[in-house]
Amino acid sequence: MPEPTEPPTGAAVPPGRVAAFFDVDNTIIRGASSFHLAVGLYRRGFFQRGDIVRFAVHQVRYLLFGENKEQIDEVRSRALEIMHGRSVAEVVAIAEDIYDEVLSLRIFPGTQRLLDQHIRAGHEVWLVTATPVEIAEIIARRLGTTGALGTVAEHTDGFYTGRLVGDLLHGKAKASAVRALAEKEGIDLSRSFAYGDSTNDVPILSEVGFPCAINPEGRLRRHAAEVGWPVREFRGRRNATRRGVDAATVAGSAWVAGLVVRAVRRAIRARWGGR
Repeated sequence: MPEPTEPPTGAAVPPGRVAAFFDVDNTIIRGASSFHLAVGLYRRGFFQRGDIVRFAVHQVRYLLFGENKEQIDEVRSRALEIMHGRSVAEVVAIAEDIYDEVLSLRIFPGTQRLLDQHIRAGHEVWLVTATPVEIAEIIARRLGTTGALGTVAEHTDGFYTGRLVGDLLHGKAKASAVRALAEKEGIDLSRSFAYGDSTNDVPILSEVGFPCAINPEGRLRRHAAEVGWPVREFRGRRNATRRGVDAATVAGSAWVAGLVVRAVRRAIRARWGGR
């Protein structure tokens, strides 16, 4: 049988029989893709400075400590509130720009090579992520994969309603979505592959014959060691933290901090200048 981290590159297999399922954030792309979309939306006037600061704090926590359900629920609720009444077409166009400007530069080369190996082997390749499906589909299209499963925000007549269709595609919901897709497409999960970076990906990793932890957080790394899953590290040199904070993240955090400082200075000048 093929090694989970080295898909066969010989003769193509019948389409629809074998698939590789990839998580997105910190598996394909460093950091949270939704945060970078949030920055792009902020710069185009979608929401307020306080919102981008809140999202930035979530991004830093995610890079350092991994996913936290309460934080995810908080960000999701606020994001849905912000998007209520906005045009789907406008958001998709902005997401395309964000991919070109930011996300394309944050793809792990090692994961890219692994993904390309699956495509060359004739496997279906699906992205499975809690990220909004509009973003997930853009990433999938740009990477040349089969498709994407993501969180679906309800929209009517081309405008977001501020509600979700179903639930956030996260944890066990990912596994349910993969099982449904496999049944629909005739995918043999026992011959298929899955890749993820956190314990929230354990359900999807457990669904396939060939799971692999990529850039794993500490808990997933320990779990992988216990059950014998292979681990691949594409982040380069590791340090004592859960996630290495790279230059782009530091720059982004500095930018957000600058916003706050400037806002405070303006408030002080307004207060004392009027006296």
